[in-house]
Amino acid sequence: MTEQARTSEPQAEPVVSVVRPGDGETIVLGTTRMRVLEDGSRTGHRLAIAESVLAPHTQGPPQHRHAQHDEGFYVLSGTVRFTVGNADYDATAGTLVMVPPGTPHTFSNLTGQPAVMLSTFTPDLYVQYFRDLQEELAGGRPLTPQANIDAMSRYATEPATDLA
Repeated sequence: MTEQARTSEPQAEPVVSVVRPGDGETIVLGTTRMRVLEDGSRTGHRLAIAESVLAPHTQGPPQHRHAQHDEGFYVLSGTVRFTVGNADYDATAGTLVMVPPGTPHTFSNLTGQPAVMLSTFTPDLYVQYFRDLQEELAGGRPLTPQANIDAMSRYATEPATDLA
């Protein structure tokens, strides 16, 4: 037994998190509706998870790269177009797309049907970005490119401008 183990306070039992249908925080960003299932507060900020519904013909964010977190996308229904650098991938239900830090990417729903995907953020850094965007859009204000860049920069993210 280590010294730390002998002198530490007993640890509380882990708390299981259950988010039922309709529960979770809802964030609306234009034609995209996001339901935050885990914001990182119950995972020691190691992981956040969100379900996003992209309306038909929804353009995603400008192509960007994250410096400090991995982002995963699991398509539950519909087709989501992922652009990674100069390559396009049409992801249908059952497809997982993992984007490591530093990789330029974006996504959109080019079809006439809604698309639903589950997103992961490890660590949870980026969830607050979506909250900030929702606040920026409050009252019907348009999101300017500069306001979006400013919000991204607070979460170790930048536009991918060096694509040829």
